Amino acid sequence: MANKITANKHKPINRPRMNHIPPRASDVLDLLEQIHDHGDRIAYRYYVGKEIKDLTYAQVHAMVCKTAAAFDTMGLKGSRVAVIGDTSPQWIVTYMAALAAGCVAVPMDKELDVAEICKFLDIVEANAIVYSKSFNEKFVDAIQNNKTGVQYFIPVTPAYDSTFDAKVISFDEVLAKGEERLNGEGYAFPAIESRETMAEMLFTSGTTGTSKCVMLSQKNIFSAASAACETVCFSPEDVIMSVLPVHHTYELMCLLSAALYGMEVCINDSLRHVLKNLQVFKPTGLVLVPLFLNTMYKKIWSEAERTGKDKVLKGALAISKTLLSMGIDVRRKLFKTVLNSFGGRLDHIICGGAKLNPDLIAAFEDFGISVFEGFGITECSPLTNVTPYYNRKYGSIGPSVPCCRCRIADPQPGDHPFPEGELQIKGDNVMLGYYNNPEATAAAFTEDGWFRTGDVAYKDEEGFVYITGRMKFVIVLENGKNVFPEEIEEYLDEIEAIAECVVIGRKAENSDEVILTVVAYPNYEKLPAGATEELIHETIYKQIMQINRRLPSFKQMKALEIRPTEFEKTTSKKIKRHLVK
Repeated sequence: MANKITANKHKPINRPRMNHIPPRASDVLDLLEQIHDHGDRIAYRYYVGKEIKDLTYAQVHAMVCKTAAAFDTMGLKGSRVAVIGDTSPQWIVTYMAALAAGCVAVPMDKELDVAEICKFLDIVEANAIVYSKSFNEKFVDAIQNNKTGVQYFIPVTPAYDSTFDAKVISFDEVLAKGEERLNGEGYAFPAIESRETMAEMLFTSGTTGTSKCVMLSQKNIFSAASAACETVCFSPEDVIMSVLPVHHTYELMCLLSAALYGMEVCINDSLRHVLKNLQVFKPTGLVLVPLFLNTMYKKIWSEAERTGKDKVLKGALAISKTLLSMGIDVRRKLFKTVLNSFGGRLDHIICGGAKLNPDLIAAFEDFGISVFEGFGITECSPLTNVTPYYNRKYGSIGPSVPCCRCRIADPQPGDHPFPEGELQIKGDNVMLGYYNNPEATAAAFTEDGWFRTGDVAYKDEEGFVYITGRMKFVIVLENGKNVFPEEIEEYLDEIEAIAECVVIGRKAENSDEVILTVVAYPNYEKLPAGATEELIHETIYKQIMQINRRLPSFKQMKALEIRPTEFEKTTSKKIKRHLVK
């Protein structure tokens, strides 16, 4: 199969250590000082309609000053300011200004329905919410019928033809109010009395059940952002394209790190336009989840097949690998057409948010694009581990980053040379706890204060961590063997006829035997047109049986269930496993 991911035979190509001192910030005031110093460097490029606008770091700093001054004038200091909607300079400015004005920032998921949003606003007792154009009509009922305790609704792009009451003030009016304050009595950011008090509230994505409200301090937020600057191979000259939802700590942390460096951030306007915008913005780096990486890889091979150049591409890969084994690197020239499809300058990708097939990292390396895998969790702001660019190991999330430590708790023998157990974290990035939920907070920590990630992992002799699965989703067989479905799902990535799948344990009828079962949503583009359900099942099942030959008997899949629709996912494109029954 042309687009089957195959393991790269050469060792990972390491990069030399950077000789510059990475930027750091202890809090938002440190960040804003560095943003001010970046001056006329381009901070953001973004769409307004079909036109692309630029915003310099000096302009961003001025907007934050005005917004913070307005928040203070509006009596919002010490209160909770929510922000929701598409990634935009106004979203980022709101977040920074809320922290700088002594408010608590509340990033919210734009994919939630309005009833859920209103419920969350009540839970956090939000006093104001800034929102993008798509929420103009959605919030009309909530505003007019007082369905929340929100005092100010602040649309970035107001709908002037709608009838609102005095609760609504546009973002431009907020800026004007802040400018008036600055030009009148003046305004200075209040001193941060403690970096360890709550500064941000955000809801977990709910991949394992009910969302919880995580409380983060400025110490949490900026220790993670600073650690990212210290451990990844970005520089001030990088141009990155923002693709992932901005309310997720993963994307938000990366945007804060980019601001520390003074990088140019180009904002993708729609998931439908990602490949087009790669051509427009020509980024040197990306921050992605595995789903996007898979999509990009499939795009390479589908385009090669469409143009009849797949055999030529395979031949070029063989030649390139031979040359690399002799120390000759011609990948950027040999695969110029492939690289041009991503803008021509793409050099490195940070990937996290879900388990990544190591063969996919190797496959991108073949084309001259380095992928560095990291690991994080909302409760840790989120970064905990990342593969060092100067010492890479395929399949590892790397050692812990400088702001924290990790350990493998209650290690037990596994299928690896090293014992495995729960990955636990302690450090400056670990949350304060869950808001108004002492029971969940207590359950999230060990007696000696380590945060329980719920991920099963092992650590090698150099401290590199390898994730093997989730404790919650481990399948316990009748012989006592533990099977982590994520490991088996990596093999299933090879089957083109499967678009997405989950491995679960099913109890056999009239028996205690647990049968490993694949629940799959087919990739209909890779199946014959008009294929019957029986043919689809037979086609995929045969390929599963071929994979079984490479697996130990207790990991072999015995059953297949075809589902007609995609799996329900979070906004970061992770399958909600707890909903798969």
